Amino acid sequence: MPSLSPLTLDLFHGAATSFATELAATPLPDLYAVTDGKAVGTKVEAMFKEYLQARFQIEVGNAAKGLDFPSLNTDLKVTSLRQPQSSCPFKAATQKIYGLGYNLLVVVYVKSDNASERAAYLDIQHVIYIDQSRTSDFTLTKQIREIVHAMGSEVGGREIAIEDLDALLQDKNVPLDEVSRRRLAERLVDEPPEQGVLTISNAWQWRLQYGRAISTAAAGSNSPEVVDLRA
Repeated sequence: MPSLSPLTLDLFHGAATSFATELAATPLPDLYAVTDGKAVGTKVEAMFKEYLQARFQIEVGNAAKGLDFPSLNTDLKVTSLRQPQSSCPFKAATQKIYGLGYNLLVVVYVKSDNASERAAYLDIQHVIYIDQSRTSDFTLTKQIREIVHAMGSEVGGREIAIEDLDALLQDKNVPLDEVSRRRLAERLVDEPPEQGVLTISNAWQWRLQYGRAISTAAAGSNSPEVVDLRA
């Protein structure tokens, strides 16, 4: 039996596209009449991992261990087009600004049930790859970048920007104490973040919403960091 090739990011992208095409034509009896999005996601994640392991050398993980694909620094999210969102562990407040620290592959589906077959089908609408540099909050990073851009080289501009950034972080309830918030505001002046494409809500876990990422991928404005592999 020939040895399997190591899975690179490019091969991963191609495999995700092929898997999505095959999945759309696959009847899923165990998901018939199932309305629990978590159950659908768990099923698709398991199928995709099996698909990859049959074709490539790859280390796979799970939620308990961290990332789904640690060798690629990538996590898999499966979500319904009706409400494209999921949760992820909170590690640091800076994730909302500088990104989660890993890439995302977001599989967006529309589920339908075939009564005569008593099986579900998943029409895969999007397979969005989001580079880790873009896995931050769209609105917050946009406002930060605008403040830093407006700073210019004028005398006192840096201090004004730091004050404005500190106030913005407080207004957006970024979970930091006063000292840490000020320190982050100073860092932002020197290291402004990339423009994010997620909507990230504060919670015990981050709540990620992908509507902005889907539209960004469709527009191609952040390619190749944010792309729809099905397009």
